Amino acid sequence: MQSQTPILTLDDIKKLVDTFYGKIQVDSLLGPIFHDRIEDRWPQHLEKMYQFWQTTLLGEHTYTGRPFPPHATLPVGHKHFERWIKLFTETVDELFTGEKADEAKWRASRIAEMFEIKVHNFQNNNGFIL
Repeated sequence: MQSQTPILTLDDIKKLVDTFYGKIQVDSLLGPIFHDRIEDRWPQHLEKMYQFWQTTLLGEHTYTGRPFPPHATLPVGHKHFERWIKLFTETVDELFTGEKADEAKWRASRIAEMFEIKVHNFQNNNGFIL
């Protein structure tokens, strides 16, 4: 078993993102959805996720963009968001400890909650982002 460390650097962010998305890719529920959308663009997606979490957790502003629109049309519901946050939380707990690890889990749960609501609204309002 790996020892847990604090999230302090971009290398830590990359370890978190790579490990998490490695789990996503082989997950029976989420993997097919991600593979269908991302196709062969995994390196670009992972780079964007490094930047997102580097900005979010380390305050190093490398991410620009709007995170929700690419997710608006995904064929997902509550069970998908539950699995996503479960895998994310497990990954953080396996690899990291400390304040930033707790913040990562908290932020991810808020993102999942917000995206679930927004996807539901999008699906039920003829594709309009509210």
